[in-house]
Amino acid sequence: MFLLLITCLIDVCDIPYMFYISEYYQAFAAFVCCNMTLAAAAAALCAYIAPAAAGSGIPEVKAYLNGVDAHSILAPSTLFVKIFGSIFGVAAGFILGKEGPMVHSGACIASLLGQVGSRKYHLTWKCLRFYKNDRDRRDLITCGAAAGVAAAFRAPVGGVLFALEEAASWWRSALLWRAFFTTAVVAVLLRGFIQLCKGGKCGLFGEGGLIMFDVNSAKVSYSSGDLLAVISLGVIGGIFGSLYNFLVDKVLQTYRIINKSGPSSKILLAVAISFLTSCCSYGLPWLSHCIPCPRHLEDKCPTIGRSGNYKNFQCPPNHYNGLASLFFNTNDNAIRNLLSSSSDGEFRLSTLIVFFVTVYCLGIVTYGIAVPSGLFIPVILAGSSYGRVVGTLLGSHSDLDGGFFALLGAASFLGGTMRMTVSLCVILLELTNNLLMLPLMMLVLLISKSVADCFNKGVYDQIIKMKGLPYMEAHAEPYMRNLVASDVVSWPLISFSRVEKVGNILHELKTTAHNGFPVIDEPPFSNSADLCGLVLRSHLLVLLKRKNFTKQRVLIGSDVTSRFRAHDFGKAGLGKGIKLEDLDIQEEEMEMYLDLHPITNTSPYTVVETMSLAKAAIFFRALGLRHLLVVPKTPGRPPIVGILTRHDFMPEHILELFPQLNPHE
Repeated sequence: MFLLLITCLIDVCDIPYMFYISEYYQAFAAFVCCNMTLAAAAAALCAYIAPAAAGSGIPEVKAYLNGVDAHSILAPSTLFVKIFGSIFGVAAGFILGKEGPMVHSGACIASLLGQVGSRKYHLTWKCLRFYKNDRDRRDLITCGAAAGVAAAFRAPVGGVLFALEEAASWWRSALLWRAFFTTAVVAVLLRGFIQLCKGGKCGLFGEGGLIMFDVNSAKVSYSSGDLLAVISLGVIGGIFGSLYNFLVDKVLQTYRIINKSGPSSKILLAVAISFLTSCCSYGLPWLSHCIPCPRHLEDKCPTIGRSGNYKNFQCPPNHYNGLASLFFNTNDNAIRNLLSSSSDGEFRLSTLIVFFVTVYCLGIVTYGIAVPSGLFIPVILAGSSYGRVVGTLLGSHSDLDGGFFALLGAASFLGGTMRMTVSLCVILLELTNNLLMLPLMMLVLLISKSVADCFNKGVYDQIIKMKGLPYMEAHAEPYMRNLVASDVVSWPLISFSRVEKVGNILHELKTTAHNGFPVIDEPPFSNSADLCGLVLRSHLLVLLKRKNFTKQRVLIGSDVTSRFRAHDFGKAGLGKGIKLEDLDIQEEEMEMYLDLHPITNTSPYTVVETMSLAKAAIFFRALGLRHLLVVPKTPGRPPIVGILTRHDFMPEHILELFPQLNPHE
């Protein structure tokens, strides 16, 4: 279509023949226009419908499973944009992957099931109402994330281990078999669809079967000299990985400033990066020399069609272009070409270096635009090309072929950027079907992670911090040992009586953003002031909405339990919960009373005020709490000192209260 438009424009304007655009420039114009149109479509979906769908989504899912319920990260609109935005983004030729968005999509589907569907879109399932609590919904989302990895990499066991190592903050034995069952179902369904789509019925879907990059046919043998090369590969991969994280962080901060200008700036940024990527993909193959096709090949050379090792581009017959064979291919096929042991000598050293530098830089500048994008594929592409460079340099000096060096290079980059070990090792083994590479892969992953940890954190941890999500680490900071729980509680403390006036409750809900309030037993309902428990904001709103008020300050506990059912107080889905604006409280009702005892958690978790803050932080995270009540050590004082929330354990909050503390001690 674009070629026809360009040709018609030339004919209408009657431009002399000497100024006609050559066929290669016409193809470039069509290539750029198609890519920029698809990029604009993907960016527009993110900018106008679901901004939370931009990026990988793994940091947000990881934060949610840690207890951070950020706005719209698991909404149905986010799922819609994640799916179609990923399709447009991959089709636009960006250096990005679909794996991160698939993890996010799996989590969104699980969340949709866990919140009994969507009332907004008239999709509800009453049979799932029993999952409307934090723990069960968290388990469902963990299984959804595992399913996303299993579907993206066709690695069911790797999906379970990814959920265990990277995504979930709390793990239990029941969750293990549930996640395993989920990924097993994914593997069976994938196998069925691949069988159904044999012979190219579904395009490139299912190419390679369940093993995407099978390198099992090559023999693995290595010497002590090869071990030194592998160790060096891990060290350099860790350095490059940490540099990649550093540059991604700087680019994200820059894009954050640009994106604040509005949706139009997000779309323009995505289109600009698309133009840059198109120029590199189309222009750089012109720098590559044409190479004669090897003899005695099973595959056609040059390749005709969308996939294959040998792309002709502007070369004469029976020749191929090395850079075009990598750039004008799907990302999966490019990785397959780099990892293949049968492609030794196919790519020249200069070709591999140019491709590595280009993919490395484009991967950095692409991540952060308003398009659903994953990091796995750019990192694997850069790592495998880097490993192939090392394999080409060593040549006959090593018993390992270039394909194995490419695989180890991909492992070193993944370990250096994402800082995972066990799950990455298993995912790569399931991708390549070569168990004999296990010792070397373990060694490379451990070395690259250890080296990269000396410089900065993993890429997902950096993104979580940059987005300001209050993620709690598994360990407490060292300086927390010098503080006690009462040192960091927020003031003033707001509490309610067991039977409280409606006006007081409504005033506190309007003037504060707290989600939990301590309830105090006071005379005449008790002999002295005692801690009754904790009541949640959402539960108070349910009571106020139903107007279960009394004119006198009396207890009506049995009446409340008869008028409400348990799932009335279940966790509401996105946009379903009662808001303050939904309440219609009359002036005369403000002087009435509300009995809070029936909806009060009478056995909240508490710690004494002198407990070490480090111990309190570990206790808070291990139990997955939202509120931790701090009680006095000595009698004769008010029954509660304060409440600890996630915010109170954040290093930024603590160091602001105590600037004299050294964060590195």
